[in-house]
Amino acid sequence: QVQLVESGGGLVQAGGSLRLSCAASRSIFSINAMGWYRQFPGKQRELVATSTSDGSTSYADSVKGRFTISRDNAKNTVYLQMNSLKPEDTAVYYCVVGYTYSGTYWGQGTQVTVSS
Repeated sequence: QVQLVESGGGLVQAGGSLRLSCAASRSIFSINAMGWYRQFPGKQRELVATSTSDGSTSYADSVKGRFTISRDNAKNTVYLQMNSLKPEDTAVYYCVVGYTYSGTYWGQGTQVTVSS
């Protein structure tokens, strides 16, 4: 079993930045994929950003050029750097990590609120 603990959410003004962190309870060196999703009230989770083991990344059109997904293997942590935030980015953000043989795990979610 793997625990993912998210942090870094909060309240920020439009145009500001936040960096979300997702710390795993075991090594992320061998993960095959990682990602960030977000969920608006009353809506299903939607994909924000993903990164696979070969280093390729993909982003939702709404965040391209503003958000960056990255990882620090030494810290077992996945990040989402969010710049130029907009009120429509307000949501609960979830990290997800997929291990080749151990399954897929989700963080508990962290609230991001962007004021206009």
